[in-house]
Parts: sequence; C-alpha cells; structure tokens
Amino acid sequence: MAIYRFKVTFEDEEDVYREIDIKSTQTFEDLHNVIQVSINFDNSKGASFYLSDDLWRKGEEFVLNHDKKKDKTLMSKGKLLTYIEDPHQKFIYVFDYDQPWEFYVELIKIPEEDKKINYPKCTKSVGIAPKQYLVIVPPSEEELNDDDEDEGIKKKEKIFTSEETYDKGGDEEEEDVIIDGEEEAPSEDDADVGENENAEEEEV
Repeated sequence: MAIYRFKVTFEDEEDVYREIDIKSTQTFEDLHNVIQVSINFDNSKGASFYLSDDLWRKGEEFVLNHDKKKDKTLMSKGKLLTYIEDPHQKFIYVFDYDQPWEFYVELIKIPEEDKKINYPKCTKSVGIAPKQYLVIVPPSEEELNDDDEDEGIKKKEKIFTSEETYDKGGDEEEEDVIIDGEEEAPSEDDADVGENENAEEEEV
C-alpha cells in the first residue's frame, strides 16, 4: 500500500514544520487529526482542507463538519489517493474559522510502508509550534503596588507653567529694582518729597 509523506508548514513560520506519513487510503479527516496532535492544538474548532495548485490558490474544499458549510464535502468522505494528481500535490489546511490558522501541506515523498508503524504518524518535528491561544499574564501584586506608588507621587507634584505664579509670603517692603546696573528712576511722589526737603534746608 502506498504511503504519502506530507510536509506541513505554518503560514507565518517557515522554520516550523511537521512531516506526516499517512496511508493513501486514509482520509482528510485522518490527516487533520494527526496534524492537530503534532502541533498540540485542542482540535475543538472547525477546519477545512483545500485542493491547491503550485501557487497556493484554493480549489475544492473539504470540511470537518457541516456546521457552517453544509454544501461542502466532508473530510471523512475524501480519501487522499483520489485527490493526489501531482508528485508534489499541495493542500491548504485551515483550522478555526473565527481566528484562522493556515498551513501549507505538500507531498514530498512516497516511502515504502512500514508494517510496524501505526499510520498516520508524525515522523519528523522541527521547531516549536506557536501557542493556539494568546496567553495574557496578569501583573503581579508587586507591579500593581509600584504603579500605585508612582500614581501617588504624580498627584503630590505641582508643576508650574510659565503663566503661573505663587505667593512667596511675608510683608517685606519692595526693594528698588536695578536694571542694567542702574537704580530705577524715582517716582513723581518721591521727587516732590525731595524738593520740599531741599526748600526747608535753604530757609533755615
């Protein structure tokens, strides 16, 4: 019996791939299940295989179930040997329609069957598969406390703009202002007082 060896590559992770050996008489559903195991996904979402040409353009679709695509062929009804038309036959595998993961699946070899192997089987695993779900790590209690302290410091700070002033306090008399090294000219009132004092001195 013919054995197909497929290379399964993540769309955005070319350095991460799996090699899968599967019997020609097995189905797209069998291929789907072994891919899920090989990348440690939970197999809880919908999925599809698409026949593809050399430019990775999607053709006929095979679905895992009919929940969303009732007019498509089920994976369980599609035997692989029926759809292998090229020595490097390509499929596109999509998992999870809501947040899609896309994989390129390419036939790379037709090895001899090993009677000791239970097919399908992942025969080669390269690279760590991305996590199926985004993991959000909550901040630690220490980080939260640091944020609270920083916020408290900001509230205590008073930042003055160029238009703002503040009261220095005290009742000290204003001092003469020196401009460019010269004393400010006396006001008219100060001048009158000076003239009166001089007149009194002359009378005496």
